[in-house]
Amino acid sequence: MDVRAQVSMMFHLDKCIGCHTCSVACKNIWTDREGTEYMWWNNVETKPGTGYPTKWEDQEKYKGGWKLKSEDSPEDKDKIKLRASDKGRGFANLFHQPNLPTIDDYYEPWTYKYNDLFDSPAGDDQPTARPISLITGEPMDIEAGPNWDDDMGGSTVYAANDPDFADLTMAEKKAFFEMERMVFFYLPRICNHCLNPGCVAACPSGALHKRGEDGIVLVNQNVCRGWRHCVAACPYKKVYYNWKSGKSEKCILCFPRLETGQAPACFHSCVGRIRYLGVVLYDADLIESTASAPEDELVDLQREMILDPSDPDVIAQAKRGGMHDSVIDAAQKSPVYRFVKEWELALPLHPEFRTLPMLFYIPPLLPVLGRLENGTYTIDEKDYFGSLDKARVPMKYMARLFTAGNEEHVRKTYEKLLAVRMHKRVEQVGDLNQDDVDGMLKATGLTVEMCEEIYRLTSLPTFEERFVIPPMHREYATELMGDPYTFKAETGVGFANKPKRGL
Repeated sequence: MDVRAQVSMMFHLDKCIGCHTCSVACKNIWTDREGTEYMWWNNVETKPGTGYPTKWEDQEKYKGGWKLKSEDSPEDKDKIKLRASDKGRGFANLFHQPNLPTIDDYYEPWTYKYNDLFDSPAGDDQPTARPISLITGEPMDIEAGPNWDDDMGGSTVYAANDPDFADLTMAEKKAFFEMERMVFFYLPRICNHCLNPGCVAACPSGALHKRGEDGIVLVNQNVCRGWRHCVAACPYKKVYYNWKSGKSEKCILCFPRLETGQAPACFHSCVGRIRYLGVVLYDADLIESTASAPEDELVDLQREMILDPSDPDVIAQAKRGGMHDSVIDAAQKSPVYRFVKEWELALPLHPEFRTLPMLFYIPPLLPVLGRLENGTYTIDEKDYFGSLDKARVPMKYMARLFTAGNEEHVRKTYEKLLAVRMHKRVEQVGDLNQDDVDGMLKATGLTVEMCEEIYRLTSLPTFEERFVIPPMHREYATELMGDPYTFKAETGVGFANKPKRGL
């Protein structure tokens, strides 16, 4: 057992109001320079929708993430390889990466010629500020933007072409756009700082690495040569190319803020308070076997990788590896551990990409209960779990997003969320039968105490409860890191030479 620490995140989608305050905070701090105009390290997408860049989830187009070698060679069982490249293809495509998103997949950033508003001569017509490309400096027609499909804007173009509709029937797709059933929700995205990052494995120059002390994935600007294999290999398209500097850039999880005990800017500024951050301990020896597992087992195995920070054996092994007591203490207080491992409510985004993302989501519960019957909007007050089968968002759509198609995992999460809601409803409103609610709790494995804890951490958490930031202990940083260039490019996992003192 190789115990390491990872700063992890959890977003509660029921609480996101789509205000984009997180995106603006990140933009103002990190990507307001020339060459970064189109970069949104944090963006908020509307689902259903094609996202940013367009159809980033379609790996038949972008070839991001990992796939099983057996898909190409049946004799290679339980092994993974990058979709975009390997050693041979990487060398052959060193100067040309065919699977990169183009500027049209993002959008051509622009400003306005504001001086025309002030310098235009007097006349009968109102002067206008023409849009000007921030790349070419020439006048342009605005055709797209980073949140062009916000709130299902242009739904026949964007929402209707959502890659996650692939498993839905025509009738289920059509139901999304019926006025009485129309529904959307927000999906905020940042870099997942994966345990098995494709961007790190694909980089020919070794510029990308995972920090040993906290698992944050960074790009060494002095080493980066702008090959852009990292852009293609990241299935979430959270690595960007700076056309001005000729280097790749990505979300750094505001590590300068974390090192001083502050939450990342997007977390700190979140109006809906949907974001949680904490350290989790995991077994690095299980990375390769987990990433190589069948799709329907990926979520369970990723949860098994996350270790109990209160287990004496885990604590002993962590200390043997040089982990500081304060990091273990932070892991024991981590809200991410509770949502992901203890309560099993939070799920990874597209685990089938096999990067083992460390950003988890609680899928949105609303509006799963309501439906239209004989012209009247109604809710089934008796068969609450059965209402999930009549949900306005089909279970298979959520499963495609969060569990690689495993509907049972999504259903279990929703049943627990419903049980907590009904427990608080009978307590505060009193219009339900207590025996029915007790039956729901028993069916989901929840207790009254657990329901109260989930409610408290979801609805009434303090700042310190949402963000449990471990001390960075930078005095150990170099020793903890070992050699950042020993990351296995073949499989993308582990460190070839384990440091004497490491996480």
